[in-house]
Amino acid sequence: MSAPTNTPKFNPERLLTLILAPVISEKSTRVGDTYEQVILRVVNDATKPEIKAAVEMLFKVEVESVSVLNVHGKEKRFGRTIGRRRGWKKAYVSLKPGQEINFAQEA
Repeated sequence: MSAPTNTPKFNPERLLTLILAPVISEKSTRVGDTYEQVILRVVNDATKPEIKAAVEMLFKVEVESVSVLNVHGKEKRFGRTIGRRRGWKKAYVSLKPGQEINFAQEA
């Protein structure tokens, strides 16, 4: 009988669909350089353990921690019509020292 492991098992097909895109902005570049973090756009129902497993599986790096943030959609007007953009979820993924993800090289 094998010893129990602390890593939960996730569905590999779901892990492939969790990460939508990297967030490319001045702030994300500064955060990445300063804190060794990567900012990713993820699906709205993604959890921290799932995001960690997906990043480790897709990019072959070690993840230290994950923080998530719900971005609320902006209210927009077109004449008298008021609408709202769709909200989305952002994940700040902290990588272990010496690890990095290069999106330009991966493509």
